[in-house]
Amino acid sequence: MQTPSFNELLEAGVHFGHLKRKWDPHMAPYIFMEKNGIHIIDLEKTIAKLEESAKALKQIAKSGRKILFVATKKQAKDIVAERVKAINMPYVTERWPGGMLTNFPTIRKAIKKMSAIDKMATDGTFKNMSKREKLQITRQRAKLEKNLGSIADMARLPAALFVVDILKENIAVKEAHRLNLTVFGMVDTNSDPREVDFPIPANDDATKSIALILDYMVAAVQEGLNERKMEREKEAENKAKKAAEAKAKKEAAEAKAKEEKEKKEAEEKSGEEKDSKEAENKPKAGKEKAGEEKKTKEPAKKAPRARKSPAKKK
Repeated sequence: MQTPSFNELLEAGVHFGHLKRKWDPHMAPYIFMEKNGIHIIDLEKTIAKLEESAKALKQIAKSGRKILFVATKKQAKDIVAERVKAINMPYVTERWPGGMLTNFPTIRKAIKKMSAIDKMATDGTFKNMSKREKLQITRQRAKLEKNLGSIADMARLPAALFVVDILKENIAVKEAHRLNLTVFGMVDTNSDPREVDFPIPANDDATKSIALILDYMVAAVQEGLNERKMEREKEAENKAKKAAEAKAKKEAAEAKAKEEKEKKEAEEKSGEEKDSKEAENKPKAGKEKAGEEKKTKEPAKKAPRARKSPAKKK
């Protein structure tokens, strides 16, 4: 994301303001000079404000919130639709529907109605309708698509608005203020920069000027989205890594427990075998001991006396 240079802004005609008689006094800090009855915008201040706005838009996109781009003037319609569609952000290039932000639930109902008509076309409900009814519903669908098709994916209120001409889109700006939404806007010398939170002093009538400013803003949003994507991928990788580490630890603990269990069982088995051998050897030893004790207790047998033969009488 490279900030447009002074020469690029000059070539695009960003410095051209409105006639002196149409100016807003609050734009005085951003006006460089007056030439042939036309005010010239100070491009150094434009560059500073561009960088400030781009940084803020990038942070909003990085946080995952939506930014609504508003440009209903003829010069900006096609540019906004083409650039913003590429980054998948909501935009309004047709008439601003009053209460689109302050009465958002009603707008959501209209979008749901559009989805219901699409469903009717696919589930075969159209087949049971007359030709006149089909034509009416198709026209209604086309009208809804024209006005609300670009915000069909906007499920909730956006975090910020980017407005090309704050004087023309004054209703959108007022609604955003009522809901305390951040407003970014291209302000020409006939606009009041106090109406927006991030004013970008620039020519909002020239196609080249609008294209240059919008390209830079869209690039900032895209960068924020890319950073968010990278962070989420990194988080997913870290999560997977932690899960793998936890699994490995669990497996190691289970293997250790199994090893200890097997060791314990082996020890118990060897102990049982030892006890059984000792039990077998004990009776034998007991018998031998009993035999020895018996021998010691038995009295020694006396040797038989030799009988004296009677003396012969003489």
